[in-house]
Amino acid sequence: MAWVKRLLALCAILLLGLAGWLWLTMLSPWFYDRPDELADIEQRTHQVFVYGTLRYAPVRWIVMRGSGDPQTATLEDHRRNGLDLSPSPGSQVEGLRLSVTADQLARLDRYERLGVRYERVEMQLADGSRAWVYQRLPNAQGLHAPLPAAYVALVP
Repeated sequence: MAWVKRLLALCAILLLGLAGWLWLTMLSPWFYDRPDELADIEQRTHQVFVYGTLRYAPVRWIVMRGSGDPQTATLEDHRRNGLDLSPSPGSQVEGLRLSVTADQLARLDRYERLGVRYERVEMQLADGSRAWVYQRLPNAQGLHAPLPAAYVALVP
């Protein structure tokens, strides 16, 4: 029985560690400074198209403290590449259109690391509405860094 208690304690510690890391990296006021060159957010309702983790209600509630009144939406002539979008004529990406306040948009900007990892671009959705879409920046913090030459030489 002692091993069960140890296993439960270890699981609790790992879960708390993971929750702490997620809070520090995604929601805390530390580890992200909004770049100065970004324009201020207009005080109005904004439309945002989400296609990744923000499609899930629990994630939206944690990140922006609300649901955003999700509506199904489609972004045409793009395809999804993991956490990014690429232009692709004839393709489409299914997601949600959210209606958010300026404060919620600021929270989304923080979550997406606007100006560091992603940029926010206004695009037209399939229904004709316009919404902000987060797109990965090229070479965002090494996330799209070129492969080392030694590795490329090994790949046929």
